[in-house]
Amino acid sequence: MTSSASSAVANPARTVRIGSRKSQLALVQTYWVRDELQKQFPNICFDVKTLDTHGDKVLDVSLSKIGDKGLFTQELEADMLSGDIDFAVHSLKDLPTRLPEGLMLGCVSERENPADALVVHDKNRDKQLATLPEGAVIGTSSLRRLAQLRHHYPHLSFKDIRGNLNTRLRKLDEGQYDGIILAVAGLQRLGMGDRKRLHSTRIRCAS
Repeated sequence: MTSSASSAVANPARTVRIGSRKSQLALVQTYWVRDELQKQFPNICFDVKTLDTHGDKVLDVSLSKIGDKGLFTQELEADMLSGDIDFAVHSLKDLPTRLPEGLMLGCVSERENPADALVVHDKNRDKQLATLPEGAVIGTSSLRRLAQLRHHYPHLSFKDIRGNLNTRLRKLDEGQYDGIILAVAGLQRLGMGDRKRLHSTRIRCAS
């Protein structure tokens, strides 16, 4: 969560405006933060404003080729600085190392499960990363995950994958990938922790 240094969240005389990306996972996280704040400040109205960021709009190019960490935060930062919203909710991994002048990291919520997960196509339901066939295609958009996977599993092929979590799962089920790497926390927050209804399996990714 990032916030304007001048915001007065505890001021009961005003509505507090929360900024969020429009993706399903971003909204689940934002509404969770809103509800937790509402418990602490029942006399305040918390209003959620959503928008698409540059990273949400450009889906046909890998993240490493279209910009830096600000791809998912710049528009929300501009809204905070202009006063259109009071604070924004982000996944910490999406924040740039340095925040713009006038903004600060307001708080960090308790961490969810930090593990990565392998979700496989139905044809590979009995496989793990080490036992997938030579050349099996694994999707990920994370350079960190890609470096780890290439080091530990050189027999696999890797392909960039973009889009929200539902879009990535659809691409997997269509057979575009043999497996994809996702955050366990995201799957759990969207109620997809076991993926049994989509005939997939989940394991911890090597660190």
